[in-house]
Amino acid sequence: MAESVYKIITLVGTSPDSWEKAAAAAVSMASKTLRDLRIAEIDELDMQLENGKIINYRAKVRLSFKYQGGD
Repeated sequence: MAESVYKIITLVGTSPDSWEKAAAAAVSMASKTLRDLRIAEIDELDMQLENGKIINYRAKVRLSFKYQGGD
């Protein structure tokens, strides 16, 4: 079996509805430009507040994909 190398990036997804939708937004956006996504790991969850109310759920997501070279 050939050896593989994977690159890991961190994205922050947001949603006014839930952490799950925030994480899904990050994965959805990444999948538009990155090929061969392998793993998504929730690194941190938080909320954006305004006047004491939740206005956005935020999910910091680490994504790995097969590295093809380049930068």
